[in-house]
Amino acid sequence: MISRQSIKLTLTLLLATAAGASFIACGRSNGQPNSNAPSASPASAIEVSTTAAISRQLPRFFEATGSLAADVQTDVQPQTAGKIVAVGVDMGSAVKKGQMLVRLEAADYKLRVDQAVAQLENARAAVKQAEEKIGLRSNQQFVPERVADVSAARANYDLAESNFQRAQKLVESGDISRAEYDQRKSQRDALRQIYESAIAQARQNYAAVLVARTNVTNAQTQVNMAQRTLSYTVVAAPIDGFVLDRPVDLGAYVSTTTKIATIVRTNPLWIRIDVPEQAVPQIKNGQSVSLTTSSFADRSFSGRVARISPNVSATSRTLTVEAQIDNGGGALKPGQFGTVRILLPQSSPAVLVPQRALRTISGATYVFVIKNGHAEQRLVQTGQTEGDLVEIKSGVAENEMVATSNVDQLSDGATVRQ
Repeated sequence: MISRQSIKLTLTLLLATAAGASFIACGRSNGQPNSNAPSASPASAIEVSTTAAISRQLPRFFEATGSLAADVQTDVQPQTAGKIVAVGVDMGSAVKKGQMLVRLEAADYKLRVDQAVAQLENARAAVKQAEEKIGLRSNQQFVPERVADVSAARANYDLAESNFQRAQKLVESGDISRAEYDQRKSQRDALRQIYESAIAQARQNYAAVLVARTNVTNAQTQVNMAQRTLSYTVVAAPIDGFVLDRPVDLGAYVSTTTKIATIVRTNPLWIRIDVPEQAVPQIKNGQSVSLTTSSFADRSFSGRVARISPNVSATSRTLTVEAQIDNGGGALKPGQFGTVRILLPQSSPAVLVPQRALRTISGATYVFVIKNGHAEQRLVQTGQTEGDLVEIKSGVAENEMVATSNVDQLSDGATVRQ
């Protein structure tokens, strides 16, 4: 039989053993190493490529956006009414000045020309008849004495005047009677009246020539007008360009208010931009500009500043500038959105890094400067681009090494291997 003392001794040993195990566990939980646990491995370095930030003189420019506009855009309307009997162009057609767009029915207008020509011929015949009546040739100056009737009457009058003068002397000497003298005087006076009447008739006949010539001029005017109206049956392009629209078709009846077509000239093109007030002193007529569009991302188009507004807008504090863009190849189209870069006369030093060194996080732009095997995250302000380089206005100094690969894996303080 087991004694009570033996039982107490056994319980005491068990309690002591449990207390020792608890103490050891507490010691391990307080940070003492466990010789049986595996050891942790250090963090691995991120492999990066680097390049030095460089400094160079950078040409300066002003950049703005706008929409391209045609050099000329005109709606073509006929100058006379009629039915369309022929169509020469369609939307997109290239046209030259004077090229037929549509032709109208011309039978009535040709008849009017024929009638006007007939009236002109009649008027010319009347002139010829009137000129022959007084013996006048074309382009000859009118002199009444050259008219046959006037010339004959003048000869008779001169003879009678001479006879009268002799009779006047003879009557004074008594060689002829007074009756004969009076007869010669009466004859002279009668012939003088005949002569004066002949002159008056000649002048009246010449006035008829002038009227007939005026009628010829008027008839010629009517012919010209009829021929011009006939020419209006061919509706022609007023400029070189392209057909933007042709809303009428064969068989349609058009009036002088009907739009036949819209023609645009696309070389050069124009773009209007707004320049901020602080840049106004640097903008001059004739300055070179370049234009880029999203349609031709790898290509730029040259131009020049052609017009500058005389006023700065009081509301926006900007100056309106129009640039002329060369579009000889026809690649650009009116209405396209473009970015204009105006080259300014001066250049200035700038720090540049490759575009691949930039990382955007939550709308902010950063680069990672590599120093002593670690990455330093720098917030930067960017400026102009120069090829694949970007201007860094603040945040990076010249010759500092920046990461150009695995940038999206870097963080501030990360260990790197070059």
